[in-house]
Amino acid sequence: MDLLRTKSIEQSIADTDEPEYQLKKSLTALDLTVFGVGVVIGAGIFTLTGRVAHTMTGPAIVLSFVLAAICCGLAAMCYAEFASTVPVSGSAYTFSYASLGEFFAWIIGWDLILEMFLGASVVAQGWSAYLGVFLENFGIIIPEQVAYGGVVDLPAVLLVCVLGMLVGFGIKESMRVNMVLVALKLFIVLFVIVAGLQFINPANYTPFVPEPQATEAVTGWTQPLLQALGGATPMAFGWGGVIAGASLVFFAYIGFDVVATTAEETKRPQRDLPIGIIATLIICTVLYCAVALVVTGMVSYKDLDPAAALANAFVFHGQGWMATLISAGAVAGLTTVVLTLLVGATRIIFAMSRDNLLPMSLAKVHPVHRTPARITAIVTVVCALIAGLTPVGMLEEMVNIGTLSAFVLVSIGIPVLRKKRPDIPRTFKVPFSPVLPIISAAICLYLMLNLSVETWIRFLVWLAIGLVIYFVWSGHHSRVQTGVELPHDLKKAVGENH
Repeated sequence: MDLLRTKSIEQSIADTDEPEYQLKKSLTALDLTVFGVGVVIGAGIFTLTGRVAHTMTGPAIVLSFVLAAICCGLAAMCYAEFASTVPVSGSAYTFSYASLGEFFAWIIGWDLILEMFLGASVVAQGWSAYLGVFLENFGIIIPEQVAYGGVVDLPAVLLVCVLGMLVGFGIKESMRVNMVLVALKLFIVLFVIVAGLQFINPANYTPFVPEPQATEAVTGWTQPLLQALGGATPMAFGWGGVIAGASLVFFAYIGFDVVATTAEETKRPQRDLPIGIIATLIICTVLYCAVALVVTGMVSYKDLDPAAALANAFVFHGQGWMATLISAGAVAGLTTVVLTLLVGATRIIFAMSRDNLLPMSLAKVHPVHRTPARITAIVTVVCALIAGLTPVGMLEEMVNIGTLSAFVLVSIGIPVLRKKRPDIPRTFKVPFSPVLPIISAAICLYLMLNLSVETWIRFLVWLAIGLVIYFVWSGHHSRVQTGVELPHDLKKAVGENH
């Protein structure tokens, strides 16, 4: 069994023309940008800014967002080059298969399944919490047993089920709903920014970078791995706090990589995918910085409420009605996040199943809707059960470590694939390769080391389970290893579609 055997780009693209495994190409650059903004702009814009500013950076959180955006920009360029070169479902999994080999592809695919499943479930629970707050403003109380934190989180279950059916019905239909919700979310965010301008006190921006101070060290399993290995004293505020804040707000950007999972359903992937990925990052950075400036200008960073800074900033100025509006924005925002993560999860598993690393029978698409119906049903049921029955709050960091590990492998894969296949046309290229891709991988690895020890242990356990599956079944059955074609003749399928 050759662990480093790659799947050629030509074969990956040819697989997309097989009738029974062919997705519908209907997405444009605008769809992809809306898709990306929909998954990136979530509850973080309403909560994360205040929490980090209050505890770590002060008004300089704007600089943290800019630093995080630069880091994400490096990874985004790597994704854009790969997505335009290998326009196939699967995102980092497919890219790693073409550059680093099957073993690394399996690892990253397994990690992405973890990211998407837990991400959709965690966000669905967050949606349930915001829905409860929103309904309470109108005197509607969800029974405690079936509300957020109850025995069964029924709103989270219903959300996942409804969105799962929408994903199964069609990618274009999903994008239409997503576009409406993203428009609503952006309207509320922009309205909050504009409304908050009149309450800004310039004195709250002084000092812009507060004096550094040592913070109480976290010990045990919850301390960052880097701290456990080096024994460094954690610092807040100052320029050290700005950098530490960047590692925290970095996770507000996670999600732009999901855009790459829709490569196979994009009309002009070589042109539209780089536009969608990079436009997503630019739009989100501008919005994050604007919200950060408004929040820290309205209320001194020392007085910000870490739990709901934006809503309470308006309450501080006697504008309680804005809290209701912000809750509505969060409900709409989190709906789009769950929707896009469900799409991402189905497309990752679809790509792995079509390669027979997971059972190939799962990859068949619906004859009418041209979506992976079986996989969509499985993903919906699993995510609904996790969201409804599991206290997943402590697993949120698992989403981050799965994403960052994907970023590392994608960044490394750029110079590797350029060396292996310099002949492939590339409509978008990462500048200054291999320097920028290596810097991107190093930054992402550093951010991984800032995650807790217990997160790393859970990640290694998940990885070990994946390795057992790979060596017992997947590695022996993959189409790259066995040479088996898809059930229908590929050459005939390619000939009929060209």
